[in-house]
Amino acid sequence: MDFPFYQKTLPEPPPSNPVELPSSRPISEIRPETYRPDDGLVDAVNVALLLGQPLLLTGEPGTGKTPLAHHVAWQFGLPVLKFETKSDHKAQDLFYIYDALRHFHAVQVAQARNQDTPNAKDYLKYTALGKAIILANDEEKVKPFLPTGFKHPGKAQRSVVLIDEIDKAPRDFPNDILNEVEHNYFHVPELDIDDEISVADERFKPILILTSNSEKHLPAAFLRRCVYYNIPFPTREILSQIVEKRLGQIAKHSSELLNDALDLFFELRNQLKEKPATAKLLNWLKTLHQMFKGRNTEYRYPDDLARTLSTLVTNTDDQELAKDIFEDWLKNKG
Repeated sequence: MDFPFYQKTLPEPPPSNPVELPSSRPISEIRPETYRPDDGLVDAVNVALLLGQPLLLTGEPGTGKTPLAHHVAWQFGLPVLKFETKSDHKAQDLFYIYDALRHFHAVQVAQARNQDTPNAKDYLKYTALGKAIILANDEEKVKPFLPTGFKHPGKAQRSVVLIDEIDKAPRDFPNDILNEVEHNYFHVPELDIDDEISVADERFKPILILTSNSEKHLPAAFLRRCVYYNIPFPTREILSQIVEKRLGQIAKHSSELLNDALDLFFELRNQLKEKPATAKLLNWLKTLHQMFKGRNTEYRYPDDLARTLSTLVTNTDDQELAKDIFEDWLKNKG
């Protein structure tokens, strides 16, 4: 089905069978091989690897904080274990979650049926950093801690751990994980095992990447243990390269469209309250490409471009302002 898919009115009754729509994949989902880090970010990653410290990233939404972990993992052939921070998370949640209620119920049922008491480890689910520390050990060493069905490759392996948007967590969260993050260990008291789970061999120490949208300050004690880098918004030249890498043929065959789109995009960034991010630009270009595909003309001014501004605007106040900016830009271009 060709764009536009949804119509204001239909010349005939709606179809009796579902219409096949195109499969959609958010353009913000960056393939690791198309990610383009700037020189400062490359240096920050290398320093973090050299010192064995977590890398803390800040920057505008859409500047590529989260995809860096996937790019690092892709380059080194490692798995990525992601922890999406929520406002109610506790420090323990970074390592494991224990379903106490389900375990208690299972114990009651087992006792009533005169069966063996269920093992607490089968009611554990290891989360990002906990799983990375588990995997950093040979299976035999951590066997007492593994729930039934836990998939371990047998030999120790290294992982990249992404703690996304750590600033969403309660203020105590970063301080509560200081020692565990620095020394790569954790304890599971529910198992009544005195030993802790730790990384014995530095070769398999998890590579830890944290992102923050700077919605609130992180504790100084935590920041001292991190390598820090703020990802700047790309320059026009770098943004053009990102577009070409991410959109491939769309960008290659639409150089005039790309130049005009970048001109308008930076005008909007200069004046809008909520500045559109790189991911917004890519989605916008993809939309424009679909609208112009198969036409004899490059553009249909001003209708086509004006109809797509909603892709770049994220609040009510900016909606009218974006139209004014567009009209001024169009006059100046003419």
